[in-house]
Formats: sequence, C-alpha cells, structure tokens
Amino acid sequence: MKLADLVQATWPPARVFAMGPFTLRDGAGGGKRVSAASATAAFSPADLIAAEAAMRAMGQSPLFVIWPDTDDMGLDAALSLRGYDIVDPVLGYRTSAADILGQDIGISDTYPHWPPLAIARDIWAEAGIGPARLAVMARAGGPKTAILARSGDHPAGMCFVAIAGDHAMIHALEVLPDHRRKGLAQKLITRAALWATSFGAAHLSVVVTRDNAPARALYARMGMGEIGQYHYRAAGALLQNGHI
Repeated sequence: MKLADLVQATWPPARVFAMGPFTLRDGAGGGKRVSAASATAAFSPADLIAAEAAMRAMGQSPLFVIWPDTDDMGLDAALSLRGYDIVDPVLGYRTSAADILGQDIGISDTYPHWPPLAIARDIWAEAGIGPARLAVMARAGGPKTAILARSGDHPAGMCFVAIAGDHAMIHALEVLPDHRRKGLAQKLITRAALWATSFGAAHLSVVVTRDNAPARALYARMGMGEIGQYHYRAAGALLQNGHI
C-alpha cells in the first residue's frame, strides 16, 4: 500500500472532497495530515486560487501536501512561486511485524485498549494531542487500538495504531519527558507489531519529521527502512506545533 493511502486510511480527515483538479481535506482542527490539499491533475492559477479560497472558507489556512514521487503536476514549484514555505519534511518508515517481534523486547508493561482510558488521554494532552486529534483516531474505520506503556508504577507513554488491509500504522507515539531513554518507545512499537499480527497485518509503518533525529535513529535500529517522503507547503507563517 502506498504511504499516502495508508496515512489517510489510518488517520482520516473529517471530510475529503474534490474541487476541480484538487483534493481538499477538512481536518476539523486535527493537524496538517488531515488538513492538507493535494493536486490530482493539471491545474491553472485560477484552480489554485479557488482551492485556497475553499480552505479559508473551512477555517483552515491554505496548506498543501507534496508527494515527490507523484508531483508531476508541478504543484511544489507553483506554490514556491506564490511564496509558500516548506513545512515539516516527513519521512515514512516500514518493516514487517514479524521482524519487530523477532527482537525479543519485553512488553509486559504495555496495554492495548480501546477507547482510550482517561490516563491515556492525559498523556497525549501533555504532548499536545488534544480532542481534535482524538477525534481523528475515532474516525479510523478499521481495527485500531491505543497502547499505554508504564514505567514502574507510572503511566509513561502512548501510541495509536490502526490497520488498513494488511498494513498497520503507528500514530501519536509519545513518551513523557521524565521517562524517555528507558526503552518505552521500543516497547510500544513491539506491542503495536504484536497487536497488528493478531488482526492479520503483516507490515508496520510510521511517519516522522526529518529533523527528529532520535526517532529516526530508533526506527533504523529496529530494522525499519525508509519507504517514502513528503512535505507541506504553507501560506505565510502557518503555526507549527510539532505535529504532522
């Protein structure tokens, strides 16, 4: 499954609709991934202006996602000429769930559950993942789970996992600052792989901003390889909150 399709299937917008040669997404406040428009065919300057106006009418700043392997419409160049800035270059990583499970990482202190417990919501809230992003999780249509990790007696980390076809994808992986560098992210990823295989998923993917070197190093150590990249183009100084 293409990374773009997997992202949308497991982290879905509130609404997706066509406007001429563009696909627009109503994110309902859920962040860039669910709010960015994309080009599906050749477009004119008037088409681009209409897409910008439609996003503003939804209460969203104009934002586009650029997939380099499919940008044969020249959207990236057109937006650059209009003064759009590059925001959050993103890398996708993937491996087989079986390879993750072969690494013998203990996961007895991780707990899949759905819907998210209050403590899970509290951990995400501390990391800036609030109700709008929880609503994105609720919209995911396939099998899904929240996974809580504990460090001793303390709730310490969370992630969300959803499945599309035989692919599982991790989103919203967060470990609280006081509990980092204790292996909790590895445990969450391993539990995600085990949970995914119980629903027949063979592959496990995640996306991360290019400048998040610690997370990228972790994924590489766990045998996850790069499978794609994308970036956003934003009009003016779009507020960056660290979430893609």
